[in-house]
Amino acid sequence: MAEDQKNMHSIDNLDDSDEASSSTNDGAGELQQALDAKADECKALNEKYLRLAAEFDNYKRLAQRDQREQIKFGNEQILKELLPVVDNLERAIKSAKGTGTVDALTEGVELTLKQLAGALTKFGVKAVESVGQAFDPATQQAVAQVPSDTVPENHVVEEYQKGYLLQDRILRAAMVTVSTGAAN
Repeated sequence: MAEDQKNMHSIDNLDDSDEASSSTNDGAGELQQALDAKADECKALNEKYLRLAAEFDNYKRLAQRDQREQIKFGNEQILKELLPVVDNLERAIKSAKGTGTVDALTEGVELTLKQLAGALTKFGVKAVESVGQAFDPATQQAVAQVPSDTVPENHVVEEYQKGYLLQDRILRAAMVTVSTGAAN
């Protein structure tokens, strides 16, 4: 090996060592270019990532604002449907005061109740029928029990307050009196 090192520094091998160093320089230049290209690509991808992250933050803010508005004004449509009902109640009261008859007031209130029931139905609210039906603790709340010769045991005798369903979910349970069966 020592002989090879001596030969490497000899005058005859001088031209060969220049070729080796120039090929090494060419390889280093190519590596530097590749490194620069990768650095530029990395920089471009980082900028693209930052833009995408900023767009996502903007989207998130907009979605949160839309959600807050939806919560704030989510019941707007049903309230718009109920305003004419309020108007009709006011008209019925005004009309009853003007005519002095109870029949006009009763008729006005019945029409208003019909309009309100229509508005509730439009939004998926429906009344639960209770009287004469078997007692169902999922949709009814028993407030009293009475003996009855006409209504079978564990069936609803009287309804104090109607129950309502919203779609298939109970909105309010009916308050009912339940039969204990025939009186002794």
